[in-house]
Amino acid sequence: MLTKKEQRLRRARQTRIRIATQGVVRLTVNRTNLHIYASVVSGDGDKILASASTAEAEVRKALGGSGKGGNVAAAQVVGKRLAEKAKAVGVEKVAFDRAGFAYHGRVKALADAAREAGLQF
Repeated sequence: MLTKKEQRLRRARQTRIRIATQGVVRLTVNRTNLHIYASVVSGDGDKILASASTAEAEVRKALGGSGKGGNVAAAQVVGKRLAEKAKAVGVEKVAFDRAGFAYHGRVKALADAAREAGLQF
């Protein structure tokens, strides 16, 4: 019997393999109960080009000091911030890697905010 985390990682594996064969820059997401983290990783997978999360001091300020990183509003802030950072280093197109998480709720909010801020995927 697989644990919940093992099931998620199993789902994520196939997507990572497909993105790796394309050799494109990927936007990867990690979600915990308290925070959401997102990174833009280079095509060969060994360099993080940009990252944003609800654990950052600036993001927590933007959320009104409540520090609530486990909601859709926080995910939207992180998505927008990540897109701005990625564009600053010259990344326009990415492949979205949801890391086995359902494309729903916070993950969807982050993706939509990044799209609105100018990332293409």
